[in-house]
Amino acid sequence: MYKKEKELFAEMMGIIAKLRGPEGCLWDRKQTLESLIPNILEEAKEINEAVKSKCKDNLCEELGDLLMVILMEIEIAQEKGLFTYSDVMSGAVKKFIRRHPHVFGDVKVNTPEEALAVWKRMKKEEKETNN
Repeated sequence: MYKKEKELFAEMMGIIAKLRGPEGCLWDRKQTLESLIPNILEEAKEINEAVKSKCKDNLCEELGDLLMVILMEIEIAQEKGLFTYSDVMSGAVKKFIRRHPHVFGDVKVNTPEEALAVWKRMKKEEKETNN
């Protein structure tokens, strides 16, 4: 399942590493976690516009652009020894499962609103535990 997607994701990670590497792109190599923030915001805005315009081709392209900026952020953080791709993905997987006990556990919900309430409750509990 998702064999092609796994291969493409690995290829994207390799492209980002090459762009940031010694023989990579001068602009990409210069970027920092901070310098990419405007790019993230701009891509999110463009995704919003693509959704509103109902242009699936533009939406697909803009989602890819945002994904590349996110991967660049992770690559930079990894270079700095802050965390790795695996840390980000593992943390996200754990959070998705933890915040969906109505899917991955035994909590029962009957409406989308109840599901959202469970999500919010789990998030609040996490924040209280981490503080």
